[in-house]
This record gives sequence, C-alpha cells and structure tokens, in this order.
Amino acid sequence: MGRQRAPKNVVVEPDVALKGPVAGMYTTDTGKAELIPDGDNPNGWLLMLNGVQSSHVDLAEPLRLDFEYMRWIMALVQDRWTPGEKLRTLSLGGAACSMPRYLVAAYPNSRNVVVEIDGKLANYVRDWFDLPRAPRLKIRVGEAREVTQSLTEASRDLIIRDVFAGSKTPHALTTAEFTQEAKKVLIPGGVYVVNCGDSSALINARREAATIADAFKFTAIIADPPMLKGRRSGNIIIAGSDAPLGDGAGLPRTLLGGAMPAQLWDNTKVRQFGQSALVLRDEELQE
Repeated sequence: MGRQRAPKNVVVEPDVALKGPVAGMYTTDTGKAELIPDGDNPNGWLLMLNGVQSSHVDLAEPLRLDFEYMRWIMALVQDRWTPGEKLRTLSLGGAACSMPRYLVAAYPNSRNVVVEIDGKLANYVRDWFDLPRAPRLKIRVGEAREVTQSLTEASRDLIIRDVFAGSKTPHALTTAEFTQEAKKVLIPGGVYVVNCGDSSALINARREAATIADAFKFTAIIADPPMLKGRRSGNIIIAGSDAPLGDGAGLPRTLLGGAMPAQLWDNTKVRQFGQSALVLRDEELQE
C-alpha cells in the first residue's frame, strides 16, 4: 500500500487532549508511537510502535482488516462461532485494537477485554479511534501474564495472543506454564490462538506448535505457503482447543480466497511439524 509518512520530529505530548487521529510521533510508556495516514484510504491509519508496523484501523469500517494475519484469525473465529453468539473474548496485546473492534462489529452480543501494557498508548487509541466502550470493549492496562492469571477460570470463549516486544513475543507468554494458565481461563472447548512471528528457520513456530499441542487435544496452523515452506520471515497463526478446529470445508475455502492465500494445517500436520521441537518452559527464562 502507498502510505504517506507523517512529518518527522513531530511529538505530541501525552497531556494534549486529542479527539480523532492526528498524524505524528507520540511518546508512550514503552517508547514511541507513530500515527500515519493511509495514502490509499482516507479513513485508514497505520500505527507504528517503536518503528515496527503494529496495527491498521479503518475508522469507517471496523470489519476491514488490513493485516492478513488478522484476517486469518478472524476467519478461524467465524468458522467456530456464529454472529449472534454471546462471545466472551480476551485479547492479549492491544495496540490499535483492530481485532477487538472487528469482534464488536461482527458479534454484537460479545464482551471483549483487551490487555495492553502501555497505559498512555491505550488512552491515545481510545481518543484516536473512538473505540466502543465497556462492556463491549474494555481495555485493561497491565502485563498480559499477570492479568491472565488473575482471571476467573472458564470465563472466556476465546483468547488471542498478539503481544510483541519489537519483533518477538516475550518468552513468558510462550511457555507451557503460561499456556496452561490461558487454558484455565477458557471454557471447555474454548479456543486459544497466537500470532507467532518467526524467521524462515521456523524455530519459534515449531516450539510454539509443540507447546500448544502439549496443552490442547486439537491444534491448527494458518499461514501462507512460502512461510510454511521456510522461504521467508513472517506470521504463523497457531491455535489450540479441546474441540476440533476447522474440520469442515468452509475455513480452508475462505483462507484460499483471500488476497494472500493461506493454508490450514490440521491437528495431525501441526503435531508432525512440532514433534522434533522442545516444549517451551519457564525455566528457560533463568538460563
């Protein structure tokens, strides 16, 4: 996409009252956020966090997702739940809340909690993008693992982990111990889905696949063929549940019909993919 970059060295301080997006560089609790207008869409905005593309929002259309991996996640969600269901979701990692906005629009009866570690960013995002209010969309400022551990067991249908520090997910949010904490928060048959960023070597993806397969009876992977073949860096979506995932023809057909066609790997293929990898453990944090 052709995007117009905001003027350099423009810093809007956190105490400036804003309503609606204003292009520029902003100071947050964890660094810098840059808000860039989408040159192809007058209602579109790109959010950069510490120099990395993080989110895209269309102010006029919450059901438009510019990032392919977000569309893949929502395709998985919509394969499992119909729009009228009272979906309860937890999104770990907020940024511009692109997927929670989508969930509010696609599931009018849903209740969505977003965990965002950066309080200043959360305030900015609410002002910039006029997010739905609680209880439809609640932003809780805090560290994702601590918040997850504080939640009531069997209180969520869906957990989406999309947390990055730079280009990597913090190790503490990838381990078997954390995955079990997330599983406790899910109802029986709930879905845990993670956005795994990896290089062409796919080392992280294999270990995350092994870890999620160790916790859940059923797993699935979604990614484009070049990524799955180890030809480039990018995103791999890995999901776990104690109920089957994408076992009909609908989800594979939807994924193949996107702007960037993606493949769905079933439980057997995911387990084969991760079988040579070690399950991620908390103890590695101390090494």
